[in-house]
Amino acid sequence: MRLVAILAALSGALAVAAGAFGAHGVEGQAAEWLRTGGQYQLIHAVAALVALRMRAVGPAWLFVGGAAIFAGTLYAMALGLPRWLGAVTPIGGASLILGWLWLAAVAARSRD
Repeated sequence: MRLVAILAALSGALAVAAGAFGAHGVEGQAAEWLRTGGQYQLIHAVAALVALRMRAVGPAWLFVGGAAIFAGTLYAMALGLPRWLGAVTPIGGASLILGWLWLAAVAARSRD
């Protein structure tokens, strides 16, 4: 649990940096990719920490890993890497969706 918490916190920091760079450092499509990646990464860094608080380690890993894939491919394209990386982005998105569904199942089984 400690490792995923550390990764979630670092993910949040990277998300803020990417969003700021997208807002102030670049223009056009690259700025949009940075802002979108930053938004999704930040939301899921927080979601991972909430999942850990609920003792839902699996969903937390899906949030951190999915955000890394989703945002990471957008960041890579914004920095000039090939656009075919956009074909990988939905894998991260699917991981995020699965994390939310798993977290919903955990919450449904909770006795709190």
